[in-house]
Amino acid sequence: MKNKGIIPINKPKDWTSFDVVNKLKYKVRPLKVGHLGTLDPMATGVLLVTVGKATKLFDLMQEKTKTYIATFQFGYLTDTLDATGTTIEQTENIPTKEDILRVLPKFVGKIEQIPPKYSAKSVNGVRAYDLARQNIDFELKPKTVEIFVLNLLSYENGSLTLEISCGSGTYIRSIGRDLAKELNSFATMTSLTRTKVGDFTLESCFKIENLDNVEQIMLPISKILTYPILNLDEMQEFKLLNGQKLVIDEKDGLYSIIKNNDIEAIVEIKQSVAKMQLFLG
Repeated sequence: MKNKGIIPINKPKDWTSFDVVNKLKYKVRPLKVGHLGTLDPMATGVLLVTVGKATKLFDLMQEKTKTYIATFQFGYLTDTLDATGTTIEQTENIPTKEDILRVLPKFVGKIEQIPPKYSAKSVNGVRAYDLARQNIDFELKPKTVEIFVLNLLSYENGSLTLEISCGSGTYIRSIGRDLAKELNSFATMTSLTRTKVGDFTLESCFKIENLDNVEQIMLPISKILTYPILNLDEMQEFKLLNGQKLVIDEKDGLYSIIKNNDIEAIVEIKQSVAKMQLFLG
């Protein structure tokens, strides 16, 4: 069994991200299994599962753009901001397509967004969804997120479908809430599919029922991190991998050290000084 890798999976509806991880755990024991970005149970689509030392990649993956297809129904709002919750607000004010197209540009670029109360955000060390389930009143602070693309795909009978490409930490449910608020209405997310993470698309993902031969479908880390290769001599590599800094005449940025056809370490160079950022060997 390979000691590390990535498995792109098309997560089915009503599965938690942990359910997917748990299904793979016994197939790759004793290696660790994790994932790079949670999908809610009602959501489907691209879930990158990590095996072995690839579980260390979470922070580096935050720079990857994610793309979603989301549908929102105008006319009501739930406590969870999606169709799994309890209705808390209703309205007969349903915006027109022209209204929506007029305000969409306000939600592109860097925007302030308040996370849903039913989310994994930490409030004094407690998950927000745990507080919400206990009916404990609390406030979440706005955070800055970045929306790169916000395209209207369809709108009929108050049901809006958007294509959304965004940076890390964006809550798609909150986009529907905030868009409706701008139009003096309410909206709740009724479906969500993550169609892309970085270069991984739905077409490149495996279905949950096709995971029998994990070693064959597990991809090397170099398939997800495409940093330029840093060519070193044996002594330079030894020093870097053992925590020493090196003076190297290369441009600033992240680089890969390759061994056995996969990434052994990620190195960062700043002002010609190289330092190992992450060991994956």
